Amino acid sequence: MSDAHRHLGVLPAYPFYGGPAVRPDSTARATVKQLIADLDAEGTERALVIPNYGVPDPEIAFSFNELVIEAAQSDDRIRAGLWVSPRPEDEHRTARALALAGEDGVRALKLSFLLGGRATDPACRPQLDRIFQEAERLGLVVHVHTSPGAASDIDEVGNLVEWYADRVPVHLVHFGGGMSGHIKLVGSRFFDWIAAGKRVYTDLSWAIGFAPYWLAREIERRGIGHDRVLFASDQPWGDFSGEFARLSAAAGGGELGELVFRDTFATLYD
Repeated sequence: MSDAHRHLGVLPAYPFYGGPAVRPDSTARATVKQLIADLDAEGTERALVIPNYGVPDPEIAFSFNELVIEAAQSDDRIRAGLWVSPRPEDEHRTARALALAGEDGVRALKLSFLLGGRATDPACRPQLDRIFQEAERLGLVVHVHTSPGAASDIDEVGNLVEWYADRVPVHLVHFGGGMSGHIKLVGSRFFDWIAAGKRVYTDLSWAIGFAPYWLAREIERRGIGHDRVLFASDQPWGDFSGEFARLSAAAGGGELGELVFRDTFATLYD
């Protein structure tokens, strides 16, 4: 079983949404040893590990890039995804991250607009171009957060599929992130992109309960998309056992289940 999206690194407490300083990522792991212990306990055979983030200080997320590389180079089960940013304010940090992108074990670049910027902001376009150019040059996947309620809703990040996914695999994390994103993607957009030759992939972490079942039925009905969906726990923000049970029930134990839990990960990251 393979996990296509989980995080490493412990964030400081922060007063989210005007409340007291808290640490909601209560199962976050600080060390490679702790991460490997989790993989052993779960029976996870492969994992893509990405820096933890969420506190609105991009330097914290960037600081975990070396840690995820260490993890990937410590255990062959682990692949690393490096934190990058399209914001012009993060240009120098992103340059340092991209300088590490050729290291052994690095298989993805992760960007999110939750810490600022948006896909259609002209100020972000030069850095987006640079990130995707490096991904293409090195054969990497680009992970994009799609949660609603921020500037990274599927209508915004869908532009990245339109602009870049002819050349670079784009992994839409959280399958649109909520009701509107799920309906837009399953209703047409995800399948339209695949039919148009876009290299688009997704995981269903955080997905509302109806979405995995509906997506599985539409894949069967349309006959495409079976090789574009991956299991992801999103630990520590997701719940491994809950995500696994829900997607197992939707995908079943046949060909689709094998692709979702093992084979598509191998295609992208091994």
